[in-house]
Amino acid sequence: MILLDITTWWSEKVLLEQIFWAFAVPASIVLTILLITTFLGFDSDMDVGIDDGVEMDSGAGFQFFTFKNLVGFFTIFGWVGLGCVSSGFSEFISVAIAFICGILMMTTMAWLFYLMSRMTEDGTMIITNAIGRLAEAYMPIPADGSGIGRVQINMQGGIREMEAMTHDDATLPTGTIVKVLEIIDGHILLVTKHNPNK
Repeated sequence: MILLDITTWWSEKVLLEQIFWAFAVPASIVLTILLITTFLGFDSDMDVGIDDGVEMDSGAGFQFFTFKNLVGFFTIFGWVGLGCVSSGFSEFISVAIAFICGILMMTTMAWLFYLMSRMTEDGTMIITNAIGRLAEAYMPIPADGSGIGRVQINMQGGIREMEAMTHDDATLPTGTIVKVLEIIDGHILLVTKHNPNK
């Protein structure tokens, strides 16, 4: 009985209304799922770029043509189109308004996801962040740059163990508090014994 009622209701719709419904309902379901998974942190879907095939939606900049944005476009396109048809607008005006609203939705979603990706913390260590920080000698650091020791340094939310050298006249034994002066060869910390009185 319900199926018969739905079939009758569908057959009474003009073609443009059927098209709008066909876009609105499936796209709304998919968009709801995407938004829930995104805000719960389970966002691992693949975004399809128009020019560059398939790419991970990992905050690589402002992305307009992505799967999420297209779903947003079709959701708004369908519902706004239905509203326009129900309000008595002509087919051309209904499609035009629905299209413009869909583009605005795509732009809004692209901007929101871009802002969200900017807020996501990047776990990649930036070694230059160590300059000026204090560290503790974990393994002795030989004097006058004659060898490499190791230090433990607190940076980017965690304790990291890194190679270190010094130009100090004396070897820096384990437990010495040192200050990072610069980076050598992109991965070795140049340190000096920390003097809190200076």
